This record gives sequence, structure tokens and C-alpha cells, in this order.
Amino acid sequence: MVFPVETEERVKRRALSVCQDHLRKVMETARKVPQIVESLAKSDKSTARQLFTEIRKSEEEVDIARRLVSRELAEIGAILISREDFLRFTNLTSEIADFCEGIAFRLLEIMERGWNVPTDLKEGLTKLSGAVFETVSKLRETAMTLGYGSAKALEKAREVEVAERVVDDLYRELEIKIINSRIEIPVLLLLRDVIQLLEDSADKAEDASDAARVLALTV
Repeated sequence: MVFPVETEERVKRRALSVCQDHLRKVMETARKVPQIVESLAKSDKSTARQLFTEIRKSEEEVDIARRLVSRELAEIGAILISREDFLRFTNLTSEIADFCEGIAFRLLEIMERGWNVPTDLKEGLTKLSGAVFETVSKLRETAMTLGYGSAKALEKAREVEVAERVVDDLYRELEIKIINSRIEIPVLLLLRDVIQLLEDSADKAEDASDAARVLALTV
């Protein structure tokens, strides 16, 4: 069966729309991570608890949106040859929300137990979380340009790579600081988990930008 060109274009726009909406929810989740890091820096447990609750709720909304993308792509069917690329993009970005929940949980545990985190490590976490959010923001910009030609999307995808390299540098610097710090072992382990999840978030954003490159050639 041969489908008219306009039908294929319509389903591409439909698939792109649900993927962009899903990524918007991922962004809403990621946006709260620098805020909970700020709560740690200020020893504001009340705000941290509230943010953790919001992050868990946002993560659930991301999961619902991911399932919606899967359902939409299933309904579209074989007419959309690139549907597997859309699905891969969505699955990669969903993982970012999962990592955000893990980061928030560990930071809140540190605060609830009254464990001390030195000022220099708090400052390092603030810089790292901000850089990670910048990377995810660049990914969102990449996704938003997918409907406007491949050249613009490819340009934005390169910006994700640049932002991810900044995260790498900050991560390595902070990891050494944590290892060299004289903090309790449980805190050290939790902080190492936190920065690893932050770096993983940026890595997933870069992987998703690679998937967006593929989509840029088909959308």
C-alpha cells in the first residue's frame, strides 16, 4: 500500500510532538536537581523534602509520557520508518529522569541524617549540577529544532557535546576532592553516587543528541 507524502509528513509531526512533550517533562524533572543541591548548600531540609516529592512526581509523569510515545508510535505503525529512532530517543531521555530521582534521594538522605558536607564540596556539586542542567537544556533545544531542517539540529547537537565535556571536567575534579576529603565513609559513598548519576545524566543527554542526529535526517 502506498501512502501519500502528506500523510507521512503528518505522522512525523505527530511523533515529534509527543517526543518533545515527553522531553519537556524530563526538563521539568532535571530543573529541580540544581535546586535540591542549593537546599543542601543552605541546609534547608524542608525545601529539600518538598523538591524530592516533586521530583518523584515528575519522574512518574515522565514515565506516563514515555508510554504515550510508545502507544502513539505503535498506532502510527509501519508508515513511519523512523519510529524506532523516535523510541530510542525517548527511552534515552527517560533515563535522565530516573537518575534525577536517584540524585535527589541520596542528597535528602545526607541531610536527614545530619551528615556534614564541606563547603568546597557543596560548591562543586552546585557547579556540576548546573552544568548537567545546561547539557539537558541544550538537548531540549536540539529536539525543538528537529522540525526546522537537519542543519540546525546538527548544530545544536554539537552544543550538547560541548556542554557534556564541561560536565566531564567538573566531575573528575570533584571526584578527586571527595576522595581526598575527610568526611564520613557513608557520606563519601553517597556523594560519589550523586556525582556519578549527574555525569550519567549528561552522558545520556549526549547519547540522546546522537539519536536526534539520526532523526534530523528523517524528520
